[in-house]
Amino acid sequence: MGRKPNQSLPDDPRELVGISKAAILLLAVGPDNATAVLKHLPADKVEEVTRELASLGRVNDVMQNAVIEEFYNISIATQYANEGSLSYAKQLLQNSLEPGDADRVLGQIQTQVQKTPFSFLQRAESNNLLTFIQDEHPQTISLILCHLSHHKASEILVGLPMEKQLEVIKRVANMEQTNPEVIREVEQGLESRLSNMLMQNMEKSGGVPTVAEILNLADRATEKTIMEGLESDDPDLVEEIRRLMFVFEDIKLVNDKGIQSVLKEIENDELSVALKTASEVLQEKIFKNMSERAASMVKEDMEFMGPVRVSDVEAAQQRIVDIVRRLEEAGDVIIEGRGGDSEMVG
Repeated sequence: MGRKPNQSLPDDPRELVGISKAAILLLAVGPDNATAVLKHLPADKVEEVTRELASLGRVNDVMQNAVIEEFYNISIATQYANEGSLSYAKQLLQNSLEPGDADRVLGQIQTQVQKTPFSFLQRAESNNLLTFIQDEHPQTISLILCHLSHHKASEILVGLPMEKQLEVIKRVANMEQTNPEVIREVEQGLESRLSNMLMQNMEKSGGVPTVAEILNLADRATEKTIMEGLESDDPDLVEEIRRLMFVFEDIKLVNDKGIQSVLKEIENDELSVALKTASEVLQEKIFKNMSERAASMVKEDMEFMGPVRVSDVEAAQQRIVDIVRRLEEAGDVIIEGRGGDSEMVG
């Protein structure tokens, strides 16, 4: 059960309810990751956590760090529980075999079930991993690379400055058997640093703008499900979210130069499908920024293409919206009412 309307967050993180923790975590990981998480939740949970996120307000860094730390610790504990351990394997063998046989079998499987050094880095994306370790001493980097897959190690090496590349390669080439205790110390130091880095986030605010940003990145089906679920309980909230979201029809608010930049990245056949359900105002905005010949071709395609699946229209529109958002972030597109006009100077 979430908080009551207009009820503020407790001062003590330990008093947070589960749905509030989930909303704070989504806020902390950013819109892209939050969108990915929401895709894996049941519709009723998505609606519940979205409503909670919209009403969060400002979340101080102490509260945010407490939630992140709890999630991190639970994740690590779950990982070890799923992977099992040598001590658990040893206990099973000793309970089911004679002592001599148990020791022999344990010796045979020990190297296979031993936790791989730096396993907490294995699943990290190469770009993120590079950012995390690039300032380490070349000896530390070379030790890490020796315990990564060759493919990932190569990606990390390519991303290093030339001087450090040479230093690391020399150390990898000359590396002999490393004391397990040294490996363990380096591993624990890195894992501790990673944990601290996760908790060193700036204070963030939840609220309707955050929800709108997350839903802008979600697929149309997820967006529709969430909005319909919220509308039955809180139509005013849905209207507030919609005002902040950027949808296909909002392309009519893009400046002419921006429209022309967008059109350079769109094939005419995809544009024809996307404009199938567009308003006359938006169609006219698009056509006036095309050559007369290109506009005529698109209009002709729309006239003769026949019935089109709604899902195909929405997919084409979403791809164009994604292009607009990307170009807006790059400064190549200005959208009326989103702060761009105020940045223009004569």
